[in-house]
Amino acid sequence: MGTAMLGAEAAKAMKERLKDEAQDLKKKGVSPCLAIVRAGAREDDLSYERGAKKRMEMIGIETRSIELPADITQELLEEEFRKVNEDAAIHGILLLRPLPEGLDEKRLKEMIDPRKDVDCMSEVNMAKVFAGDESGYAPCTAEAVVELVDSYGISLEGKRAVVIGRSMVVGRPLSMLLVKRNATVTICHTKTVGLEKICREAEILIAAAGKAKMVTADMVGEGAVVVDVGIHVDKSGSLCGDVDYETVEKRASFISPVPRGVGSVTTSVLAEHVLEAARKLNEM
Repeated sequence: MGTAMLGAEAAKAMKERLKDEAQDLKKKGVSPCLAIVRAGAREDDLSYERGAKKRMEMIGIETRSIELPADITQELLEEEFRKVNEDAAIHGILLLRPLPEGLDEKRLKEMIDPRKDVDCMSEVNMAKVFAGDESGYAPCTAEAVVELVDSYGISLEGKRAVVIGRSMVVGRPLSMLLVKRNATVTICHTKTVGLEKICREAEILIAAAGKAKMVTADMVGEGAVVVDVGIHVDKSGSLCGDVDYETVEKRASFISPVPRGVGSVTTSVLAEHVLEAARKLNEM
């Protein structure tokens, strides 16, 4: 029976350190601030926004919500985004994606100041992640996976890691973070031939394919560490991940649940990035 890797434990460990950092910035006259830009009112966006605001408040980071209508024009969207981008009092920008149909986020990716790009939206920061340059910001979810594994004292060095998922939001940048920690990484996806065999050989298996319960017990080696990044609603209306938790739990040494796993750490990583951005923007 695997040990459940609960994100709340990792977030708790980060919380006190981040609170101290926020307080230190305020003593020096800098009030760290995150702007959350949202077009429309999708329930998953609203849920994430509520969680992010709650985490920022706990740490001592101001949050500004820029709420825009779903039918906003591209021109007006860019105008509003530019205002946020140029506001010196704002240190980090989080654009909730995907945008409503008809809006192009590519233009916003090009516009955003990389120093305020705390969730790795710009190509500048993504290139830094792939180059192993720590001056950029990795996607918060990808970094949260590493934070969660670290918090349970699990070494990545020399381990065989398999990442199922090749998106630029999680899969690919996460692979680079693992390589930086000296893991040997294989990137797979739903079209990979022999996926089950490759997964069984993994010491660290990370599921980020976006397919509910696709990772079953026969894909997991005995004693593997399994991290589930997916989030879905199953037929009964309950939240689930990319991993069939009930069956895989019996084979894994450590396994992250959904919910209460990686997602619980993501907003703490976001807060960490905002504080770092506030320091850099104020040359501290």
